[in-house]
Amino acid sequence: MKPTLLALPAALLALTLVSCENPADKTADANVKDAVVKTADTAGGTKYVFAPESKIEFTGSKVTGKHDGGFKSFTGHFTVKDGAPVGNDHKVVIDMNSTWSDDEKLTEHLKDPDFFDVAKFTETTFDVTEIKKESDTAYTVSGNFKLRGVEKNISFPATVTQDGETVKIAATFDIKRKDFGIVYDGQADNLIRDEVVIRLDLIAKPQA
Repeated sequence: MKPTLLALPAALLALTLVSCENPADKTADANVKDAVVKTADTAGGTKYVFAPESKIEFTGSKVTGKHDGGFKSFTGHFTVKDGAPVGNDHKVVIDMNSTWSDDEKLTEHLKDPDFFDVAKFTETTFDVTEIKKESDTAYTVSGNFKLRGVEKNISFPATVTQDGETVKIAATFDIKRKDFGIVYDGQADNLIRDEVVIRLDLIAKPQA
């Protein structure tokens, strides 16, 4: 009996070491609250529309590993004046049927009712309600995020840079999927974590 009991802590330690770390531990947590009423404010800027090379990606994880994914089709714009975002006329619309992941079987599962339920909820939207400037290129972005029919206001840090006529907005943060009604836990011995990392790499040019 004694050798077995002594071996138990070592086995538990080994399991901990091989388990996958949570990618969300290295990113900023989005601040989530109830959706707010938006009053449009263009602030006299120029509308910039997303270029094809823009990316919206995510990473989800569980005890034994992680998966990367994203969306192949989305549209959007933001309003810029003198190289900086102004007002709150900024919006992203994602075609949820364009969901992809690094595993074909997982991609199909993400589209079914356990996750995004794309047959019922064909679009996900992010409608900016406020952008607060923190420094020359750092901002806090807040907006009503509607995913799987659940709408909440989220805030996260972002950077904004301009190179000629090209403006880039980049952000990496995490949200809790259960806040938006995605409650599927996975297998009992391989639970899916609540936190999902979101990566935005949005490139835009003035609307023609």
